[in-house]
Amino acid sequence: MGRIGAQERRESVIRAAVAEFARAGYHGTSTAAIAQRVGVTQPYLFRLFPDKRAIFVAALVRSTDDTRLAFERAVDGVEGGERALQAMSNAYAQLISTRPETLLMQMQGYATVAAAEAQGDDLIGEVVRAGWMRIWETVHLSLGADADETASFFACGMLGNTLAAIGLPSGAGR
Repeated sequence: MGRIGAQERRESVIRAAVAEFARAGYHGTSTAAIAQRVGVTQPYLFRLFPDKRAIFVAALVRSTDDTRLAFERAVDGVEGGERALQAMSNAYAQLISTRPETLLMQMQGYATVAAAEAQGDDLIGEVVRAGWMRIWETVHLSLGADADETASFFACGMLGNTLAAIGLPSGAGR
């Protein structure tokens, strides 16, 4: 068995960071917990990332990219707004049921923005807003650039997010 390269190890750290930050948030997650989950030392962790904030940002980017890519894959080859809507809804339900940390990481990002900006750190807010806009654009274009359809999709999605985050079944909102 060969050695794991730095890029592969970096990917492992990002996956571990998504899981840890999703569970405990930015302030509740230690870099020691991330390092332990990956099986590396903290000094090695900081050879891959300059600091905890950089790890958090990488985890945010990963979670929003995973969501956006799930939507893109779902509509690949799908014709029509209603079919695209259903395909993306199904893909998202599958994503948050099999990898809830993806959703929870994004929610941790949303919760962290105001606190970070109050301390003069605009980076997290910029990353969260940019990720959100990439997801919005993907959905919006997939739904034929219909603003009302896009807003409705996200409104239903946010209800689903809330229910998932607090541990209620998706049907509880009906």
